[in-house]
Amino acid sequence: MYAYIDGKLVFKSPSYVVIDAGGIGYHINISLHTYSQLGADERCKLYTWLHVKEDAHTLYGFLDEGERRLFLHLISISGIGPNTARMVLSSITPTEIHSAIINGNVALIQRIKGIGPKSAQRIILELQDKLRKEGPETLTSAPLNHSAKDEALSALVMLGFARNAAEKVLDQEMNKSKEDLTVEQLVKSALKNL
Repeated sequence: MYAYIDGKLVFKSPSYVVIDAGGIGYHINISLHTYSQLGADERCKLYTWLHVKEDAHTLYGFLDEGERRLFLHLISISGIGPNTARMVLSSITPTEIHSAIINGNVALIQRIKGIGPKSAQRIILELQDKLRKEGPETLTSAPLNHSAKDEALSALVMLGFARNAAEKVLDQEMNKSKEDLTVEQLVKSALKNL
């Protein structure tokens, strides 16, 4: 529902912030990672996710799109709710979590409060292939797609194709063509060859 909230940082604590955007104060739960990255600036922008329950609507905020994406992966696992996912992101950095999942480091994930051996194994089992397919670039901020190739590659990865295979096909299509192809042309021709 809310992609991000950009406004004046009114209050900041290790567990939540209050951002005034358009005269409305948004109470947004954050991880310690986001807290440590937030400066003392008056203005701040957090990528958000709204958790709707019968008795509450809770906003979770992240400094960048990569952290939010990892959070959404975590809560997709049975038995891991938003607060546990926030605990995971508060315990170790998103880069360390990403690396631990891809490398199958159960011991590191198990050290996080609230994550036992079975949960750690389930996280690795369910997310290892997804994170490998996405690649490490997903932990960066929202992608700045400057070229048609970058946008086409993002679109193909979002459609479920492996990054390496999609990139190879896009390179072949661009080399075959004498003129610059649009994003749509690149995606259509790549879909024929994938």
